[in-house]
Amino acid sequence: MSQVASTVAINLARKLHEAGISNSAVLEAVSNTPRELFLDGALAHKAYENTALPIGQGQTISQPYIVARMTELLLQHNPVKVLEIGTGSGYQAAILAQLVPQLCTIERIKALQIQARQRLKRLDLHNVSFKYGDGWKGWQNKAPFDAIMVTAAAASVPEALLTQLSEGGVLVIPVGEDSQQLLKITRQNNEFNSQIIEAVKFVPLINGELA
Repeated sequence: MSQVASTVAINLARKLHEAGISNSAVLEAVSNTPRELFLDGALAHKAYENTALPIGQGQTISQPYIVARMTELLLQHNPVKVLEIGTGSGYQAAILAQLVPQLCTIERIKALQIQARQRLKRLDLHNVSFKYGDGWKGWQNKAPFDAIMVTAAAASVPEALLTQLSEGGVLVIPVGEDSQQLLKITRQNNEFNSQIIEAVKFVPLINGELA
């Protein structure tokens, strides 16, 4: 990162702390990640605003606060192997890859997946496995996962993701259509306990792949 980018990234992390993000490792990862790398050049000047931005293909890069909040929720469970549904720009994956030993990430839009892979390679993040496919189905061959994060809103919780959670594992997922809630679902003794975290606004989680 350039000195200017580093300064504004640190300022963004400070704002997230003021907004309630308390995990120091998450804040450090935000400080160390050049968000402009994940945006079209025309939007680079908005990279360190605490807002969602378009990345093409009808998708967005999530608001930094939500990225940090969802990451913070996962880290409460000290996960080793994490599944991300919806690679998108790769920004959330870049944050997670700095904080967990093993990250698996799925994207249904091939062009976005290719770009995200290149960005994470450029950042020297090599503990990430990529899959082009339908996030609703999860990644059965890599299961079980200690934690699963979904970065698009599902109309209902995908059953496949619940079954791919390890015992004690946690699923962080936005659920709903017009009105969405961020849920934290924990698997305990083959039961699933759901907690509402806060209201959110995400693009919809869609079935199937898109070339």
